[in-house]
This record gives sequence, structure tokens and C-alpha cells, in this order.
Amino acid sequence: MSVVSNAKLLEKYLSLEQHGAVQVEYVWIDGFNNLRSKTKTVTKVPQSAAELSEWNYDGSSTGQAEGHDSDVLIQPVALFNDPFRGGDNKFVLCETFNPDGTPHKSNYRNACKKIMDAHADSKPWFGLEQEYMFMDPQTEKPYGWPKLGYPEPQGKYYCGVGAGKIFGRDIIEAHYRACLYAGIKISGINAEVSASQFEFQVGPCLGIEGGDHLWAARYLLERVAEDFGIAVTIHPKPIKGDWNGAGCHTNFSTEEMRQEGGIVAIESAIKKMAKRHMEHIAVYGEDNDQRLTGRHETGHIETFNYGVANRGASIRIPRQVGKEGKGYLEDRRPASNIDPYRVTGIIVESTFWPEN
Repeated sequence: MSVVSNAKLLEKYLSLEQHGAVQVEYVWIDGFNNLRSKTKTVTKVPQSAAELSEWNYDGSSTGQAEGHDSDVLIQPVALFNDPFRGGDNKFVLCETFNPDGTPHKSNYRNACKKIMDAHADSKPWFGLEQEYMFMDPQTEKPYGWPKLGYPEPQGKYYCGVGAGKIFGRDIIEAHYRACLYAGIKISGINAEVSASQFEFQVGPCLGIEGGDHLWAARYLLERVAEDFGIAVTIHPKPIKGDWNGAGCHTNFSTEEMRQEGGIVAIESAIKKMAKRHMEHIAVYGEDNDQRLTGRHETGHIETFNYGVANRGASIRIPRQVGKEGKGYLEDRRPASNIDPYRVTGIIVESTFWPEN
């Protein structure tokens, strides 16, 4: 079932005076790697997440608690402008905690923040490339695909222009503008290789900000698509067969890598990551084996390799980086459904892993 929002009717109510009240949407990650949210009224405009109070929700309804002890606490950590309500209204990304104050087992941000703080002097930057696909709730097929059969094979859709090549440009443009309004560090969008597959990029972001801004952008994508009556999937292989899967390529650098001669630090980090390949794969997304097959611009899940300008490698060193001898690396292994805190955390952890 799909219901499209009545934007014109809604605007009648959103234009009403709030008389000093501010609506804050609390957003958190549930036990299934999905997003949930609910709204609180506050009496002044918050300038930071730290000004907002802790709250709670029923974890038995989100896969995070048992019914007899269902309270899960949420602590605001990253504040953004709300593009749906506008004005002074906000939405805030939250961490989840158990009643005793310990991080919930589904809270990967807490551990990631400790890693980022420990290596803050290295100034780790991240750029995250989120691939996704629009799905039609009526047909349960990708948006714009024929009800029977398949569209033309891959080839004309990547960065395509024109009817029959792009399905959902209005949605991706709306999402892009919503992210800019919110204050998310979105750096671009493009159509991807499969029909109805798209990508947005977040970054460069410093440390924990990478995960925060990716999750915030995912939240806005779900909300914008909801208005259009379209669903979003970030499964790494949403369509079986000869169609590209979906990844979340993770670009990474430290201050040392960005300086003259930084290629030495880049190659050192890659060699350390190679030794922990399967540890990385373990947190690089569910069902990633369906995507990392060695085909469709991927390396094979069981092997590790890297190279300059090689999109079939586990890690790609961009051509310009190889030429200039400094810059960043692109880890092409993460799937589209990653928790970015787990991925950015282990990349920094491996980069500074002690030498044997």
C-alpha cells in the first residue's frame, strides 16, 4: 500500500503560529538497523544537542528490549534543522542506552566516538557514498520498472539524462535540498548503474561526524520518499541477476595522508587493513556476499587487493592520488546497509593498529 502526502493541505497547518513552542524530532537507530523517530515540544530553540533532555521509548516495539523491561533511553548527540516543519523546528540524532546508563548493544556510535577521540590528533576525514534504490510499493519492484519483465540492460542509466533513463529525479532533488537546509554535509548526488538506483555523498566529515551525517541524510531520504509514496531500499543486492549491487564506498584520509608524501601513510594503512580483512568484512554489512562477487565493479569477499584507479579492487587509490603522491583511499568493500559507525571506527582502528 502507498499513500502520498497531501502537501497543499498540510501547508495550511504548518503555516500556523507556534507561539514560541519548538518541535524537535528525536531520531534513533533501532534493533534492525532502521530509523525510528518521535516528537517532543520544547520551549526554546536549541542551539546544540547538549541542550536537549534525555528521553525514552518502548524498546520492545523496536527489537531492543523485552516487554517486561522495555524502556530504552535516548540521548541527543547531533542537531539539525527540520526541513519538513521549517522555522525554528529541529531534528536530533540520538544514541540509545540501557536503563543503567550503559550503551545499548545496538549503539555502535558510543564505541566509535571513543576511537575517534583517541585519534583526534590525526584529523580523520571521511566521505561516504550511499547507494540506494527506489521501490514501488504497488508493484514491489524498483520504481519505474515495467510491471512485467525488466527494463533495458545496464548501460544508459548511470548519470543518465532523459525519460526512460531516470525514474525519480524529483525525489532525489527534494532530498538534496532537504539535506542542505538541514545542515548536512551532502557533497553531491548522481544516478547509478541500475535503473532506479541512485547515490548521494556525504563529506568530507571529521571523525564521528561522518556517521552522524550519513544517518541524518538517510533519515531525510526516507521521509522525503514517504511524501512521494515511494519506498527506499539499501539492501546490497536488491535485484538478483545481472544488475549492480549497492555499496557505501568509504573514502578516508588522515592529515598525514593529505600532506606531501602522504602516499606512504596511505599504503601503510592499506597493508594493515589487509591483515584484518575478514574483521572488516564482518562489520561491512549484512548480505554483502551477494554483492562482493568479483563482478559488477566489486572485489571478491574472500580476497583482498588494492590498486590505483581499480574499481574491481577492495581498496582503490584514486588516479589523482597516485599521481600527486598524497590524498585519500577509497574502501569499496562496505555494503549500502552498513552502520557507518562500525565502518569508520574499524578503519581508524586498523590504520593505527600496532605493527607486528
